Amino acid sequence: MENLESEEEQDQLFIYKTITVDPGQQPLRIDKFLIDRIPQISRNKIQISCKTNCLLVNDSPVKPNYKVKPGDELVLLIPEEKEELEILPEDIPLDIVYEDDDLLVLNKNAGLVVHPGYGNKHGTLVNALAFHFKNLPTSNGTDRPGIVHRLDKATSGLMVIAKTEFAHSHLAKQFFDRTSERTYHAIVWGEPTEPDGVIEGHIGRSLKNRKVMSVFEDGEYGKSAITTYKTLRSYGYVTLIQCKLKTGRTHQIRAHFKHIGHPLFGDPEYGGNKILKGTTFTKYKQFVENNFKLLPRQALHAKTLGFEHPTKGVFMQFDSEIPDDMQSVIDRWENYSKHSDLDAI
Repeated sequence: MENLESEEEQDQLFIYKTITVDPGQQPLRIDKFLIDRIPQISRNKIQISCKTNCLLVNDSPVKPNYKVKPGDELVLLIPEEKEELEILPEDIPLDIVYEDDDLLVLNKNAGLVVHPGYGNKHGTLVNALAFHFKNLPTSNGTDRPGIVHRLDKATSGLMVIAKTEFAHSHLAKQFFDRTSERTYHAIVWGEPTEPDGVIEGHIGRSLKNRKVMSVFEDGEYGKSAITTYKTLRSYGYVTLIQCKLKTGRTHQIRAHFKHIGHPLFGDPEYGGNKILKGTTFTKYKQFVENNFKLLPRQALHAKTLGFEHPTKGVFMQFDSEIPDDMQSVIDRWENYSKHSDLDAI
């Protein structure tokens, strides 16, 4: 019996399936072998996986007609298995910054859920995509057409959507291998001890609150997570930072900065929606509370996105403006830090 395991990347929608071929296995085409062992996969998906190097045997790409042998180590990148929901098209506007026959890049608004789930069956990005586009690839499930990666509901910023099966597989491999490039801008409470640094620590579901993630430094739980950051501007009470992810875990930036004592400004789930730096001086308190009203979410924006185009073979890079709600708070802290200008309250 082959050994079948999976490893999930939390912010993507794909897993690696690893199979060790049984010692008694007779030579058999790999597409037939996999169809027999992974019910949700089709021969067409296997062929696409081969073309995009998402199917490896003994660490090397193979063609669909490769014949497996006893002891072969197979690794396949496939969509994670989720219960599918019926998707109803909804006329929700999309901010599309680039589009061609293979893909589109859009700027997701804060408050927009990416795909349906429990409690969010309508009003999602997927409902909008179903209305504006037809025949998006469903290799990740009919309830997630074209979706390659996630952003939290309250996080704004750039996302890429695949329009073909080939593009979907090609982009998924890049995100899984971390060859794509993404930077985030965030406002955090206080000033990190090191203006530029690396945050490491396993991230897993909190043992006390299943809605949030926790950091486990000794690695006894969760999965390895690495966030690099640099300070863009310090305002004394809060700091504007740029982040890059070397791994992609759920709520990674939010959990990591909470762990080092600098939660994201306004983040209700990680304690950033309270005054964590400064005094309780009445006017200062009012200033901060007004900022919370202007930015009723975590101060996090996926600002840049870069990836290799699936068919053109060129590396494409996109940049986006900080959204108005977050920029207004940045401007107010800038003014306050320079002048302690209480007129800004």
